Amino acid sequence: MNQTMQTHFANLQASDKELQYEAYNQIMTVINGKVDWAYDVWDQMIEDLSHSDNHRRSRAAQFLSGLAKSDPQNRMLEDFPAIWEVTRDEKFVTARHTLQSIWKIALAGKELRDKVMKSFTDRFINGMDEKNYTLIRFDIIQGLRNLYDETKDQEVKDVALELIEKEVNPKYKKKYAAVWKNA
Repeated sequence: MNQTMQTHFANLQASDKELQYEAYNQIMTVINGKVDWAYDVWDQMIEDLSHSDNHRRSRAAQFLSGLAKSDPQNRMLEDFPAIWEVTRDEKFVTARHTLQSIWKIALAGKELRDKVMKSFTDRFINGMDEKNYTLIRFDIIQGLRNLYDETKDQEVKDVALELIEKEVNPKYKKKYAAVWKNA
């Protein structure tokens, strides 16, 4: 890992919130592409998924989601459940940030795509007893749309549209369907 990236990761722990935010944004931008340093931070990110600081949990889940495509050893196959667990974090904002980024893991290959799709589907169908379930459902539908936009995989679109059809409340059905307008 180059010095610039090391500095960004170090700055995540800075007392200056603006410096932290800048570091976060820089890391998120870089991990949109493949990187050769994923394993330099991987174990620390896995550890941070259960850190007492919800910001560290959130960042770790988001970073690992983005780093999945830079994982030639396929560690994500084993580590996915730990990241998915953060989508149920006690801090809803942490859970939501994780849910909003976890679709990126599906870009790392068919097996991971299947895991993400199954997790999204199960959560959409069986998560109605969760607090804020309509927001969770929206994030799932949006995640599927993001995945579709990246891959143009018709199966992703079909699953999303089937899930939308399962929504019984017309207000939410319309809101979810709007995500797929022009797809």
